Amino acid sequence: MEQAVALVQGAYFLITGLWPIFSITTFMMVTGPKTDLWLVKTVGAVLAVIGAALLVAGFNAELGEAVRLLAVGSAAALAAVDVIYVSRKIIAPIYLLDAVAEAALIAWWAVALHL
Repeated sequence: MEQAVALVQGAYFLITGLWPIFSITTFMMVTGPKTDLWLVKTVGAVLAVIGAALLVAGFNAELGEAVRLLAVGSAAALAAVDVIYVSRKIIAPIYLLDAVAEAALIAWWAVALHL
């Protein structure tokens, strides 16, 4: 089950990370206007790298503590940022959908690690 969640999270992070890099226009159509496009693309690049690492770990069944920490920690950090900055009306409410996805990934990891 750990492999499955690593692969799903890896694909999600890779796709959502690459999206603003390859189409900032459609990204902003969904998420709202941005001022520092370089920062949006930088965060996207970091997410894409995390996603790629999770995909490699999942495909190779190399799911040690470091990979688990990377997966759960990055999902928790993103969910926290989503909730905090939506509540402060700094980012669009659409980001709460990502918070739900991140929470689902964390829950899936919890189940996978306790089976």
